[in-house]
Amino acid sequence: MKELICIVCPRGCHLRVDEEKDYLVTGNSCPRGAEYGKNELLHPVRVLTSTVRLEGAAVRRCPVKTRQPIARELMLRAAKALDAVTVTAPVRCGDVVLSDLLGTGIDVVATKDFPKTER
Repeated sequence: MKELICIVCPRGCHLRVDEEKDYLVTGNSCPRGAEYGKNELLHPVRVLTSTVRLEGAAVRRCPVKTRQPIARELMLRAAKALDAVTVTAPVRCGDVVLSDLLGTGIDVVATKDFPKTER
């Protein structure tokens, strides 16, 4: 029996997941909590947030995130892949800065607008 706190919504339900009973989840207040509890033990995923180099703007880093969650075991490799990425202003929120991260089919997108500035 594993105990988790659900992070799907602000309620923070205390879940109990019984691995011996086909990952039966109790303690959830909604169906999303049951899905989260089971998935967290079978295949945990997270949205990766980070920054990439930014040229041609007033600041040098652009905040980014994965468009969908990726497998938790890929997080370190994904962060390292972002080290090689440089974007050039102008950048708009939602612009794809890296397509198909690590062959997952998931894009990394900018999360803030940056106009081009003259230096």
